[in-house]
Amino acid sequence: MVCANVTKLHSKLFDLYMRFTQFIFLLNIFIFFSCKPHNLHPYKIEGQQITINDSLKTNTEIDNFIKPYRDHVVKDLDSILAYSAHTYSKSEGDFNTAIGNFMADAVYDQAYPVFKARTGKDIDMVILNHGGIRSIISKGNITTRTAFELMPFENTLVVVALKGTQIDSLISYLCKTKKAHPISKLKLSMDKDFNVIDASIKDKKIDDSKTYYVTTNDYLYNGGDNMTFFKPNDSVYDLNYKIRNVLIDYFKKVDTISPVIDDRFIQIKK
Repeated sequence: MVCANVTKLHSKLFDLYMRFTQFIFLLNIFIFFSCKPHNLHPYKIEGQQITINDSLKTNTEIDNFIKPYRDHVVKDLDSILAYSAHTYSKSEGDFNTAIGNFMADAVYDQAYPVFKARTGKDIDMVILNHGGIRSIISKGNITTRTAFELMPFENTLVVVALKGTQIDSLISYLCKTKKAHPISKLKLSMDKDFNVIDASIKDKKIDDSKTYYVTTNDYLYNGGDNMTFFKPNDSVYDLNYKIRNVLIDYFKKVDTISPVIDDRFIQIKK
C-alpha cells in the first residue's frame, strides 16, 4: 500500500514537472516574440510655434541663480581693449577692404612668432575669406565683445606648406572670384579683364620651385569657399590658435587701430 502511494506521488510530481517545463517553454517563446524589434512609423507629427516675447514671465529663482555668471560674462565682454579711429565695414572696397586688411595683418602679426618658435620657419603670407568677417568695427572703444561679433566662429589657424605652382592657383582663385578676400604679404594686380599683371610675396616674385608657408583657417584649408588649392600640400601645421583669440590678443597690445584700403589687391583698368 505504501509503495502504491509512493508511486502515485512520483507520478503526480512528474506530471507537475512536465507541466512546469511546458509553462517555461511557452513563457520563453512569448518573451522572444514580444522582444523582437517592431518597425514603428510615425502616424502624425504636430508642432506648435511659441512666440518668445515680453509676455513670458521670468523665473525669478533661475534668474537669480545665473545672474552672477551673466554679470561676469557681460563685464568681460564689455572690457575695453583698444580704440578704433573710424567705422570699418567689409562692403567698403572692391578687392581689398580696410577691415579685411586689418584682420589679415593681425593674423600675420600674431601667428608669425608662434609658428617661428615651433618650427624655426617663417610665415610667408596670409589668406582669409571675405564671408568670414561677420560684423563691422565701429568708431570708438573696442571691447572683447567686438572680437566675438567680428569672429563668432571657432575657426583656428593652420599654416600650409605650398609650392609656388599652388600659389599660382591661389592667385587665379582670387582673380576669378573677384572678392576682397583678406590677404597679407601677398601683392596682386589685375588688368581690366581680371588677368594677372603682377604678383609678389613680401615684394619678391613668386618662385614656382619654392615652398611658401601660408596661414589660413581650418575651414578654408578643408575646402571652404571653394579654396581647393590647399590640397595636396607638403605639410600642414595646426597652431591651435582661434582667430577670435588672435583679434583679442592683438587688440590688447595696440592702443588704436586705423587700417586703410591699400594696393595689396587692385585692378588696373587701362
